[in-house]
Amino acid sequence: MIENQKIRPERVIGPLGEPLTIETLPPRDTTRWVVRRKAEVVAAVNGGLLTIEEVCERYGLTAEEFASWQRAIDRSGMPGLRVTRIQHYRSLYERQQRYRPEPRE
Repeated sequence: MIENQKIRPERVIGPLGEPLTIETLPPRDTTRWVVRRKAEVVAAVNGGLLTIEEVCERYGLTAEEFASWQRAIDRSGMPGLRVTRIQHYRSLYERQQRYRPEPRE
């Protein structure tokens, strides 16, 4: 995994296709987490710009909160990060899991 490498990229591609660097990430004192900012932080970790531990320390997040952002993006893309839609996407995902056929061996 990229986290284990000592060399980190100078920039990664952000959620909207723009280059992200440490300097262009949301400020450390961010308290209003809009969808774009959450997605940028997730892209930074996925691209190896920061580790999960660094993100949690930098922004005062818990590992669980950050992990929920990653799951939301994996399941529903950026729209899944909208606070007002989290419950909707969660219930949709749970319904999909319930009705998904069991894999046969």
